[in-house]
Amino acid sequence: QVQLVESGGGSVQAGESLRLSCAYSGDCYSRNCMKWFRQVQGKEHEGVARIWTGTNTRYDDSMRGRSTISQDYAEGTVYLQMNSLKPEDTAMYYCAFQDLRGDVCNLAQIQYKYWGQGTQVTVS
Repeated sequence: QVQLVESGGGSVQAGESLRLSCAYSGDCYSRNCMKWFRQVQGKEHEGVARIWTGTNTRYDDSMRGRSTISQDYAEGTVYLQMNSLKPEDTAMYYCAFQDLRGDVCNLAQIQYKYWGQGTQVTVS
């Protein structure tokens, strides 16, 4: 069973930074597709960033240039560093996993099967 647990959210002022963490365990592996999503209350999920093979990354338009996704193999954790936060970044942030690997993870149309419960980020 795959488990994903997000942490690191909180309330910050505009212009500040946060680093979110996603601890993964169970039947998932570091080289698989992993992605951060966010959901503004009342709206659909939108992609933030994805990582695969531990080093390959790609960013969605939502926070392009203001976020960095990274992965620690030893700790089994994916991070999302967020800078220059804006009120419109207020959302629930989710970590998601798909049991694929390689450059197929770069395809925008793939669906992510496993999700954490999310961590709330509030920017004012």
